[in-house]
Amino acid sequence: MSSKIPALQKYAALDGKTFLVCVGAMRCATSWLYHYLGSLPEVTVSPLKELHFFSAKFPEKALNDMDAFAVKRLGFHLGQAGGAVDDLARQPTFRASVDRVQMIYDDDAYFGHFARICEPGTRTLCDITPAYAVIGEGGFAYLKDFCASQAVALKILFVMRDPIDRLWSQLRYLQQINPHSDILVKWREAIRSPRVVGRADYRGTVGDLDGVFSSEDILYLFYEDLFSDEALRRLCRFADVGFRPGDTGEVKNQAGSRTLLPDDMRAAFRTVLAPQYAFCRERFASAVPARWQD
Repeated sequence: MSSKIPALQKYAALDGKTFLVCVGAMRCATSWLYHYLGSLPEVTVSPLKELHFFSAKFPEKALNDMDAFAVKRLGFHLGQAGGAVDDLARQPTFRASVDRVQMIYDDDAYFGHFARICEPGTRTLCDITPAYAVIGEGGFAYLKDFCASQAVALKILFVMRDPIDRLWSQLRYLQQINPHSDILVKWREAIRSPRVVGRADYRGTVGDLDGVFSSEDILYLFYEDLFSDEALRRLCRFADVGFRPGDTGEVKNQAGSRTLLPDDMRAAFRTVLAPQYAFCRERFASAVPARWQD
């Protein structure tokens, strides 16, 4: 995929806004963050929680063809009983699905989508797509240059979770969406997959982010602390919006069963993920939650 930025339309509706992009990590409460940020009166989030615009441009480690998924989702809306015209008028997710399909062939449609949903009281707009964590330094550079086409303040959020817990949650989630895949049998294959392990590579993602963005434009948070008022105040300051407490009792997009991680899998995960623990201890020092298991 070419990293050349096309000539893009500038949308006056976005001038002066903060544009917050959450680039991951997968299984680190990004669904909860989506609902929390969407509840704030100064924030506008896309009706589609994950747009996958930039991950579709850098698909080397993608888990699925997200452009094909966008077409399939639009087909679902078009096929519903009751009439597509009426549904399009009253369903924000239907209209957003049209926008997302347009993004396949029209780069202007990305910010056109946000300009369309921007409201008079909006200070901050959000794209929360954890798959962006694996688009690499080239992908992040493209994202930065692409967003420079608009008069917005680009902010990057990355959330980390205990690596073993995160990987186990990811594998359970993948089984949830594909029940025929038995993770207790196929886990050895999974932890050798670049597409799976790439989402556990905090060292790689943080290094790529640090190489592209200024430190004041990146916020690193930890899942284990995320639901505290202190962490949410940091997030709100970073996103340039007023703080409100979050509903910490409400779980979003929880992965299937609470199956305990077998001892042999835990030992193998610890071996594979040891460099991630070491990196985070060195890079983030005492900010790393004491509950991490290394």
